[in-house]
Amino acid sequence: MKATYIDTSCLVAIAFDEPGSKLLQRRLARKTDLFSHHLIEAEVLSAARREGIASERFSSLLASVQLIFPDNSLVPALGEVFSVGYSRGADALHLATALWLAKDNIKQISFLTLDRNQAKIAKALGFASG
Repeated sequence: MKATYIDTSCLVAIAFDEPGSKLLQRRLARKTDLFSHHLIEAEVLSAARREGIASERFSSLLASVQLIFPDNSLVPALGEVFSVGYSRGADALHLATALWLAKDNIKQISFLTLDRNQAKIAKALGFASG
């Protein structure tokens, strides 16, 4: 499986039309297998609320992402994440979920984020950049 794990920062950048978001949209349009932890829904809707933007604006973005519901503890994967660097909780959860998705085939998963620290850790873990 060749897949892309997408972090919340990418969807928020597109929805808020941040600099570089058009390029990001074009990159995402070429990807068919987009995945993220179901936490992305809460994070995206929270950002919409904070900025006073109608949550409907995010509907099509969220619909393009296959949500992941890990069926076991992510503590081992979180241990891997923290072994290569510090990450905030939600960022670590996204990284650990991507590791869970990859299982033993990390080269088949790219990790797409706009967060520099998260991207650095993803690279150190062995993910391809999105």
